[in-house]
Amino acid sequence: MLSEPDMSKTYALIGAAGYIAPRHLKAISQTGGHLTCAYDVNDSVGIMDSHFPDAAFFTEFEPFASQVQRRANINYVSVCSPNYLHKDHIAFALRAGADALCEKPLVLNPSDIDDLAQLEAETGRRVFSILQLRLHPAIIALRDRIAADMSGKTYDVDLGYFTSRGAWYHASWKGLEHKSGGIATNIGVHFYDMLSFVFGPLKTNIVHHRAADASAGYLEFERARVRWVLSINRDHLPAHTPEGQSTHRSITVDGQEIEFSSGFTDLHTASYANMLAGTGYGLDEVRPSIETISHIRTAPIEPKRGEQHPDLAKIVAV
Repeated sequence: MLSEPDMSKTYALIGAAGYIAPRHLKAISQTGGHLTCAYDVNDSVGIMDSHFPDAAFFTEFEPFASQVQRRANINYVSVCSPNYLHKDHIAFALRAGADALCEKPLVLNPSDIDDLAQLEAETGRRVFSILQLRLHPAIIALRDRIAADMSGKTYDVDLGYFTSRGAWYHASWKGLEHKSGGIATNIGVHFYDMLSFVFGPLKTNIVHHRAADASAGYLEFERARVRWVLSINRDHLPAHTPEGQSTHRSITVDGQEIEFSSGFTDLHTASYANMLAGTGYGLDEVRPSIETISHIRTAPIEPKRGEQHPDLAKIVAV
């Protein structure tokens, strides 16, 4: 059920034509928010009519920024822009007197978090990140189960995520490492955050493979040994993937599959509700995953250290 708009929950949105923007628009609406204005260089934003048909829309940043700065009642700026623009758009929000709620990855480098922390202190505003896997019931149940195990056991985890992308991917900003952060950043950052959320601090980070279409490695957390592989190449799909299926996702803990394919529909709404309740995820919570992806992006390739994910052999052979 939709809540009545609350004018104390007013928003501006950056990146209204992007893939993830509809989830933010829905979340703003479902939590009683009001969108005053939005910006995107592209104008395919008809989805706004379903939620906020009266919101102003701009295809140039300067008039959008002027609108945000002129309206003293904008409380939040939702950031759904390409990864490499997140830091600048978050900084704009804080300087404009609003809190920022940003999509993953919040930023590309740990030093960016330091800069934003300083800006938080200067402006008195807050930065929040979408870390929706922390809110998934199956992940919460897994974390509770691990926390209840007082044996000190270290679990064996396999993470494989294959999500086929066409040639367009490499022609877009997502295919440019300096803009997206590469595969491990663009499609993996939520998984690394989830792993530390469930299994504790990261202790070891080894990279076995790093390419434009796939990445793999080995992680040791306080309570888990993790073999992981990520790919956007259709040719890398495991042999047991059902015919006609272009995506395969699997996370096993001591050989037991953790099913969380369903239940994603309302996680952005839950993220907004948490922020409004004062329990949103800030810079301290997001830092470990940003440190993880930064290391994966720059670390030496060491295929003989740590255990390899069993599906890596096929990727290397393709």
